[in-house]
Amino acid sequence: MEGDDLLAIAFLLLINKKKKRRRYWIHPLNTRRVYESPYYLKRAKLRAHPDKFFDFYRTSINSFDELHNGIRDKLIKQNTCMRLSLDTEEKLTITLRFLATGKNFEELHFEYLMGSRTVSAVVKETCTAIWEVFQPLEMKPPSSKERWLEIAENYYKRTNFPNCVGSVDGKHIRLISPLHSGSAFYNYKNFYSVVLLAVVDSDYRFIAVDVGAYGRDSDSNIFNNWNFGKKLTHNRLNMPEAKPLPNTNDTPLPFVFLGDEAFPLNNNFMKPYPRSNLNTQRRIFNYRLSRSRRVVECAFGILSNKWRIFHTSMTIPPDFAVLVTKAACVLHNFVRRRDGYRFEDTLTHYFEDIPFRSPQHRSTSRGRNIRDNFAEYFMTAAGEISYQYNERISNLQE
Repeated sequence: MEGDDLLAIAFLLLINKKKKRRRYWIHPLNTRRVYESPYYLKRAKLRAHPDKFFDFYRTSINSFDELHNGIRDKLIKQNTCMRLSLDTEEKLTITLRFLATGKNFEELHFEYLMGSRTVSAVVKETCTAIWEVFQPLEMKPPSSKERWLEIAENYYKRTNFPNCVGSVDGKHIRLISPLHSGSAFYNYKNFYSVVLLAVVDSDYRFIAVDVGAYGRDSDSNIFNNWNFGKKLTHNRLNMPEAKPLPNTNDTPLPFVFLGDEAFPLNNNFMKPYPRSNLNTQRRIFNYRLSRSRRVVECAFGILSNKWRIFHTSMTIPPDFAVLVTKAACVLHNFVRRRDGYRFEDTLTHYFEDIPFRSPQHRSTSRGRNIRDNFAEYFMTAAGEISYQYNERISNLQE
């Protein structure tokens, strides 16, 4: 047999080896989707029972319809001679169930009788639309001094911390080990993650979020590299001018954000005193700051208890997880404004904190002076709250 013949035979064998069994155009299980999918079976029934609708979709009927109307144009696809396009309301339903239950695409494939790749594409398309349409409406950082003053006033009413315009914290979003990622997403708590960093107002709403930093990165580094953090550092957030604390005529103090030990201390960012050698005044300041920062923990609790995708490790690539998280944060604000929240959701969350490491950014002397001024104010008749002393006594041995 000639050499060319041998090569031809080898080539044909290789082709036959690679040839796969022809897939279904539409799997037989999925051909009855319009008759057996829960979207078609439950749609009218759920709308007849608003409480059940809310439990299923995590939104009220009015909020769902407003959300759908907002993104509908971005989800519409043309029908073809080969198949009908998916209903836009069905796309939103599948996405909300993905977020609300934490089910993976394979589980939703069997539930909604469409291919798992189709489910994945639907969720990605819908999350993109939610972020693009509603982020500018529901989570745009304040651009006016009046809006910052409104946030500060509400913050003071809720937490008794004056001149405060937000709390900042970061949480890990768990991932299944991403392919070819090395150790970039592997964090100090020994699992894979991306980081969600958020600024929260006193009403448990996200002012701004940053999602996607490697799990091994620290809060402070992420904040300082974030566009919001850079604007704060360079005084480009259009913050109000400093003003005296309530019921005083003392030196005006600037408006500040609150963070934990991981963040830098500067003119517009307060963090606790180091825990060693605390006197009474400093201990009370730490308590008042910690008490005020509970709003960010409550916001994370509402987020994770409504959208239970955060109760488990996401089985999707990091960039997809970033998109899902951003969409969930926008939905958090959207639903919070319209439908409120359940108090019990504020009590626990399912996120992992970012471990504290020694900060790489030095505190400024001006920042230390401002913190001392707040601490002194909390010890005066104008600034104290009665139960701060009970809290101090109960924590003397910390």
